[in-house]
Amino acid sequence: MNGKKIAVFGSGANGSSIGLDLTQAGLDVVLIDQWPAHVEAMRANGLTVHLEGKELHAAVRAYHLCDLATFTHKFDIVLMLFKAYDSRWVARLIEPYLAEDGLLVGVQNGMSAETIAEIVGPSRTLGCVIEVGSELWEPGIVRRSTPHSGIGSSWFGVGGFHPSTVGRAEEVAAVLRHSGEVEISPDILSSKWMKLVLNTMELATSAMTGLPLDVAENLPGMRDIALAAGTEALAAGQARGHTIQPIIGLRREQVENTNRLLETLLDRLAIIARPGTWTTMHCDHAKGRLTETDDINGAVAQTLAARGGQAPVNAALCEVMRRIHAGELRPDPANVDLVRELAARGNA
Repeated sequence: MNGKKIAVFGSGANGSSIGLDLTQAGLDVVLIDQWPAHVEAMRANGLTVHLEGKELHAAVRAYHLCDLATFTHKFDIVLMLFKAYDSRWVARLIEPYLAEDGLLVGVQNGMSAETIAEIVGPSRTLGCVIEVGSELWEPGIVRRSTPHSGIGSSWFGVGGFHPSTVGRAEEVAAVLRHSGEVEISPDILSSKWMKLVLNTMELATSAMTGLPLDVAENLPGMRDIALAAGTEALAAGQARGHTIQPIIGLRREQVENTNRLLETLLDRLAIIARPGTWTTMHCDHAKGRLTETDDINGAVAQTLAARGGQAPVNAALCEVMRRIHAGELRPDPANVDLVRELAARGNA
């Protein structure tokens, strides 16, 4: 990478897994995270990633958020893997340490790219779609379920949305290819909305049940909820001017001119997600953290409401997930019926 300095900013489950790949590839990379115990474990014992019966391990350069103030150099590429709702403040935090011609890449769910561009400028911003399955329960140890290549591999879509970044996506793609399959998107904002469509169907829906993704998706009524949420999300994307784009390894002919787009996305997800996969929102519930539901399902409801429409299923999912986070509900399969009830009221 011609000596480029790289930071993985937000080195939780996915960030750590990517950071280990880049470290083992010999790149000049540091991992920066906000969980003190995790940083200290990586410093003391290195980072371990369990993947398909293998154990990957390496010493990594790990730093606390507060260590940023001690840095005397700037980064050429920053891969930002914080939650979507943290995008604004963490982009502002890293901005002084981003090179004038550096790139800040939102490797996140949700529509964070334009928020990042407001902070560091569109000429230093790239968007990224990520499909990597990993969990972090114990400091310094990650369980990753998506391999680097082959069937159901980890996948990234990268692209810019401003004329000043034309041709620069390959700089980031070359880095991320050490961690999975990478495609350069000609319309990254639409690609990110396509991932949001998929996320509306898989994340809150499974997390509200307290079950792994493959088990939750087979509950009675769950597929109807998922497809209804996805239908609302497609309508919202169309209202925002987004186009249909292939993501997570699908080909363009698989997603264009079809009346089975949502089913195609779900079928592809079933190939990627290994049995027993816990989604990020389930992990958030287990750790008592806020989920990205409002940035995903909530974005659909807000978009349609602003245009005089409704998204009753996505709004119902937001409400159930809010109650779970507040301790008013527990994750349980019975929440499938509750979402249907709330959605019916919203349609009335």
